[in-house]
Amino acid sequence: MNRIDVRFAGLKKKKEKALVGFVSAGDPSPSASLELLTAMCHAGLDILELGIPFSDPTADGPVIQRASARALKNGTTLARAIEMTGILRKRTDTPIILFSYYNPIFAYGIASFYRDAVAAGADGMLVVDLPHEESRELTDCWTGGDEFALIRLVAPTTPPERMKQIAGNASGFLYLISKPGVTGSAGLDIEPVRRRVADLRAATRLPICVGFGIATPAEAGTLALHVDGVVIGSAFERTIEENLESPDLVQRLEKQAGNYKAAMRTPPPRD
Repeated sequence: MNRIDVRFAGLKKKKEKALVGFVSAGDPSPSASLELLTAMCHAGLDILELGIPFSDPTADGPVIQRASARALKNGTTLARAIEMTGILRKRTDTPIILFSYYNPIFAYGIASFYRDAVAAGADGMLVVDLPHEESRELTDCWTGGDEFALIRLVAPTTPPERMKQIAGNASGFLYLISKPGVTGSAGLDIEPVRRRVADLRAATRLPICVGFGIATPAEAGTLALHVDGVVIGSAFERTIEENLESPDLVQRLEKQAGNYKAAMRTPPPRD
């Protein structure tokens, strides 16, 4: 079992759900990024998705696109993100997933990426634009068994048979996209998500986490009743963007992470 499996097992014993937080590596600056990520992990993040800045993040909405652009402008590369992972691993035992598009990994070198990511203490990866049919090019060089997880995406339009195919090649957890569109889009409807979670439960025994469009702690708390984890990304990056010059940015992100986690521990009030 790697850290992701251990974390979900521990949460299950406590009857808690995972708060999965996405932040672009190097935003708003490499040094500030390390401080705010450390604080967020200590405040309640159960799993960290460390975003690899990319010049054409097509699955991401404008907030994360701008975060990626800021990080690139500050010189954040895949190599720098792996270096940051190594520093974070010395500060926290929170599982770390490298969240990337395929191009940076291909340019870095597939075998070199796996070697360096594992050595730095990363626990898995999610590649937004890599279909499961084409992923063996990536995973064939993985020599460590289950120590490094490949998180798979399941779209809201994925039919049940394909769900089974995707789940059969996944590890760590499955990331269910809540709705069509890009990250940060407004208008989350819980009922369709609940039905999709039920379909996916029939195809896998892996934990299921839901992301895209979850903005408030109340939404996270409601979704937590139906899934094993909730992914928050644009909301964190919006806080960074709106407080780039604020001296208390780290404290704001720390409080925000704590608020999401608290809402997921407390059942929402009944109507």
